[in-house]
Amino acid sequence: MTVENITKVIYDAIDDKLGKDIAILNIGAVSSLCDYFVIATASSQRQVKAIADNVEDELTKLGIEARGKEGYDSQVWVLLDYGDVMVHIFNEENRDFYNLEKLWKDAPYVDVDNLA
Repeated sequence: MTVENITKVIYDAIDDKLGKDIAILNIGAVSSLCDYFVIATASSQRQVKAIADNVEDELTKLGIEARGKEGYDSQVWVLLDYGDVMVHIFNEENRDFYNLEKLWKDAPYVDVDNLA
């Protein structure tokens, strides 16, 4: 399975749980940190957890486990590290505050339709 296929599965898992403002950044174009960031907003702490759980469940079905997880305790920003893809799920306030898209402004956006 390619990194693009994995990124598409992540996008779909977020979309299934009604994540908002899903952005895919090609971080690999500007950094060796990873290939993609997938960033999404949830409307509540409960939804942050539900989205993160769904991403994990869908990738586990494919035999892919997260290398690292952060933020499950606070449920305002959950980070799932899949090596080549990092998933950031924010509540609205923290998405605005951290503004990863601005921080990584040199990374091009990727249209989900161009994946897989």
